[in-house]
Amino acid sequence: MSQRHFGVWPLDVPRGLILPETSVWVNLEISARRYPNKAAFICYDNALTFARLKAQAEALAGFLQQRCGVAKGDRVLLFAQNSLNFVIAYYATLRADAVVVPINPMNLTQEVRGYLKDCGAATAIVAQELWPQMAPLVADGTIAHAIVAAYADYLEKPTDLKLADAFKLPRQAIAGPNVTLWSDAMSANLSPSEHTVGPDDLACMPYTSGTTGEPKGCMHTHRSVMHTLVGGCEWFRTVPEIVYLGVLPYFHVTGMQNSMNTPIYMGSTVVMLPRWDREVAGQLIGRHKVTAWTLIPTMVVDLLASPNAASFDLSSVQRMTGGGAAMPEAVATKLKETCGITFIEGYGLTETMAPTHINPPDRPKKQCLGIPIFDTVSMVVDPVTLEELPPGEVGEIVSSGPQVFLGYWNKPKATTDAFFERDGRKFFRTGDLGRVDEEGYFFIVDRLKRMINAAGMKVWPAEVEALLYGHPDIQEACVIAAKDARRGETVKAVVVPKADRRGQVTGEQIIAWARGKMAAYKVPTAVEFVESLPKSATGKIQWRMLQEKENARLQL
Repeated sequence: MSQRHFGVWPLDVPRGLILPETSVWVNLEISARRYPNKAAFICYDNALTFARLKAQAEALAGFLQQRCGVAKGDRVLLFAQNSLNFVIAYYATLRADAVVVPINPMNLTQEVRGYLKDCGAATAIVAQELWPQMAPLVADGTIAHAIVAAYADYLEKPTDLKLADAFKLPRQAIAGPNVTLWSDAMSANLSPSEHTVGPDDLACMPYTSGTTGEPKGCMHTHRSVMHTLVGGCEWFRTVPEIVYLGVLPYFHVTGMQNSMNTPIYMGSTVVMLPRWDREVAGQLIGRHKVTAWTLIPTMVVDLLASPNAASFDLSSVQRMTGGGAAMPEAVATKLKETCGITFIEGYGLTETMAPTHINPPDRPKKQCLGIPIFDTVSMVVDPVTLEELPPGEVGEIVSSGPQVFLGYWNKPKATTDAFFERDGRKFFRTGDLGRVDEEGYFFIVDRLKRMINAAGMKVWPAEVEALLYGHPDIQEACVIAAKDARRGETVKAVVVPKADRRGQVTGEQIIAWARGKMAAYKVPTAVEFVESLPKSATGKIQWRMLQEKENARLQL
């Protein structure tokens, strides 16, 4: 277990953390005491102060306990888009000593039923535009209590910003047995009982994306949640005056930690953009002097592709960070040239409550996961023998640290399979293939099961994609495997061309360009042009969907 990464450790950053021995709720309690009148969140020009956020969360917590019967350790389903309601509901659940189960608002009824059956939640907080997906589950008794929220309840001031459709809806008169409107729950003004949970109680149970199988609930304690939110502050030497742009979904750990829990801990302000809109994002950054933005590379690609990009005032932005997918070098270079910003990449999973690795801000490397963060030990191991591999060799990335989850809810075998022990430490198997260099920086190669075998030569799609982003006519690209009679498998690129080049650039031109940029066995032998690539709610390109479509086409 190498410590070579300490040679590039940021000079003014401690190597370990002493975490607060309190629940995540207490972070809000303290910030509300320190900064009662400061805006905690601004949504479409409507501000929610720290004091009001705390008061609203306590009122909802009281209702959860006294009217819904929520007790310590109970799971509460949270089914909503990023909104002021989401933040209040999240912290109300924590205040009620319960466990937040945030799920993707794109889920349909049967998917929601699956989550409820798995986690055992009897109470759900649901946004009104998602009520059609929840209503059947209340009607058949799958859920015992539902609180229905209207985003418009907190949009009291008019705005000239373009609203997401769901935020235009006035409060609907939704009623029925065991159904309560958010406004009625708040007006009940019930007080919660004493807050009793501590750092080792469960706080949050986000679900994995399910791209490698059925979704699984990741059990996180207040301590594991606390580790990455405190760690982010220390790594970047954050101060309360930082203004965040919150665009990543809060049901996902990256958005949850970087754009909600961390700012609340620091007493910072978050400018919330509930649904990605590059024009509104450009307006918000200039209007509220945003200084920090955690994002995914596709957002930068989209923002810089806007015909109005030159008019966006990005001068206040000091830091752009992200993960989930490698930032293509061509896009990073354009970001640096256009805005003078160096994109800082990190790496983590739902199971690790966001980062296990981040690049040192003063010594980042491109398309790099970074180095293991505070109190985290990470290795690259042989996926079969689990023996540590030397620098440069590709294997599975494994990590051990305070941010690693306890295991999968009600899935003991999956939990056992996800871990192994070495030298007294418990390591989580990420399922990601990567390598580590001589300085201790980690680089991802691909998912463990995502590899193209072209006549015995292994091609890692992420590497080819990163190179394709350097083509002047390509906006987005995804690489998948295609069948080949001679090689077994070959490389296929699914490409979204830039708007002004659609119908102009050809597949043959891209292939010819690629021959000069990568080894012959990596060069795509086929190019398919599409209007857009399928993406998850967190903005990740869903390569598996494209691969399955390709496989199905070959079976016709």
